[in-house]
This record gives sequence, C-alpha cells and structure tokens, in this order.
Amino acid sequence: MSNIQLAANLRRLRTDHGYTQTQIGRKLNISRQAYSNYEIGKRIPDLDILIRIADIYHITLEELIMKPCTGAGVISQNSGPYYIGMEIESTDTIYLTKEEVELLTHYRNADEDDRKLTQKVLKM
Repeated sequence: MSNIQLAANLRRLRTDHGYTQTQIGRKLNISRQAYSNYEIGKRIPDLDILIRIADIYHITLEELIMKPCTGAGVISQNSGPYYIGMEIESTDTIYLTKEEVELLTHYRNADEDDRKLTQKVLKM
C-alpha cells in the first residue's frame, strides 16, 4: 500500500529545496532509482531512511508521513488551503484544495455524458 501524502511530500520537499533525486539518493546512500520509487509511491522507505529524510528537511517523522509539507514548512490543516480526503480502496489520506473539492463535487453531480467528456478532456 502506498502512502500518497508521503510520496507527495518527498517530491515537493526535494524540489522546494532545490535537490535532484540523485543528490538525495547520495545523502541517503541509495540509488536515484530507489529514491524515485519512493516519490512515485512504488515503494515505501524503511524506518531508517524515513528518519534520515526527516532530518534532511528538519521536520518530524510524523510531519513527513502524515501532513502536507513544503520547503517553507508544514501546511496547517486548519488554516491552510487543503481539505482532508481519503482514497477509499487504499485508505490513504489525500489533501485537496477548495478548487479540487469543487471539481470533484461537480463531477459527482454530472450526468454520464458530462463525466465521459471530462474523462476524455483529462485523458483518463
């Protein structure tokens, strides 16, 4: 089971801090490909790697895994632009902007033809 929030944080933190996957891989003594697998959610890092990543970005392990993070810090769930959602099949937590929530709400209320058109436009 992948952790959507962790994968998003790994990618966002790395790019916000100006690191390449190769640079982070070197800091962790792993290959670029191994780190890439963490960012795309193909694999989940072991606890030792997670602790080292949290240390690199000066955040807690809990923040790295559970909360939306940027290079500027942790996004507050109460005052930030995100709403908590859950992917039902995997029970992963996902954070959505108000615009994304609105889009999903309209999609749910759309008729079948409009849903097919939306899927075609989004190349789904």
